[in-house]
Amino acid sequence: MPAPAASTPALESHAIGADAASAVASTLKALANPLRLRMLSAISTSAGGEVTVGELATLTEVSQPTVSHHLRVLRESGLLAADRRGTSVWYRVEPTYRGALSTLLDRFAPAAVGSPEPPHPPVLADAEPALDHLADSLAERFPATPRGECVRVVRESYTALLRRGGDPTHLVPLTEHFARQRIIDAERAHALESAPAEAGASRTPQVLFVCVANAGRSQLAAALLRHHAGDRVAVRSAGSAPAPDVHATVRTLLAEMDDVGAAEEVDDVTRFYPKPLTDDAVRAADVVVTMGCGDVCPVLPGTRYEDWTVGDPALASPAGVAAIRDELDRRVRALLADLLPA
Repeated sequence: MPAPAASTPALESHAIGADAASAVASTLKALANPLRLRMLSAISTSAGGEVTVGELATLTEVSQPTVSHHLRVLRESGLLAADRRGTSVWYRVEPTYRGALSTLLDRFAPAAVGSPEPPHPPVLADAEPALDHLADSLAERFPATPRGECVRVVRESYTALLRRGGDPTHLVPLTEHFARQRIIDAERAHALESAPAEAGASRTPQVLFVCVANAGRSQLAAALLRHHAGDRVAVRSAGSAPAPDVHATVRTLLAEMDDVGAAEEVDDVTRFYPKPLTDDAVRAADVVVTMGCGDVCPVLPGTRYEDWTVGDPALASPAGVAAIRDELDRRVRALLADLLPA
């Protein structure tokens, strides 16, 4: 049998180094266990960022020594650190792995459990008459925004929603809703930048919730804030990489809350749908709450930012989804009390 050909210098320059590959493979081997992945997700999304052995033992029916064994594997791989305080040992994710673990749980894991890839967007030609009609309608409704700008926003909105995939049946109504929201946000942002004192004196506070897919956490948080605040707070949600649709378990919770939102958002088509993150949504917000989306959200002066460490409903059990909803409800109530003390 002939010896395998040696790799060419050009190929070698593109491949990960042998030592690095060995180190990465060792870490991936430590991760390749369902219980360890559940432990890491529980620790990384816990309120304080650390959990005891006793708390982790409640994740499954295995014995506490078995839990301790898996934790030792994670510690030896460098993924976890531990501190003893009194009679308890507290585990937390090592800082150097936090970003990588967030990517694993928020992006790789949903893809692994079956989230479909968005299709390549088709040509706009068949939709052009409807898009032109939408642009004319928005230009008439928002005279402060030139028609040319309305055309640009409508077409950008249509293309962005196409890219995230999903059922194309209601794409035009969704485009109208998303484009209208973007124009409102742009006009609000312009007013804040032009005369911040006057605009800030009478405006309704606006909150933007951002996660990766806009299919779980950010949708739930937005629905809860609308439920508690009504029209006293303007609520937006968006995703850094929006999914084709809201997670089925989350959609059930949203329906239970009867989150109809504003008067123009009561129909089933535009009530809940994943939306791309836009700069205008950030510029128009008084508070931006991020959940697992990393550094994709623009940081603007004068805007309040909060990062909420909350689990992903897409990967949770039914009991876990309910716990995530309750945690978001607690945080939303606290935020509302801070925004509207009266």
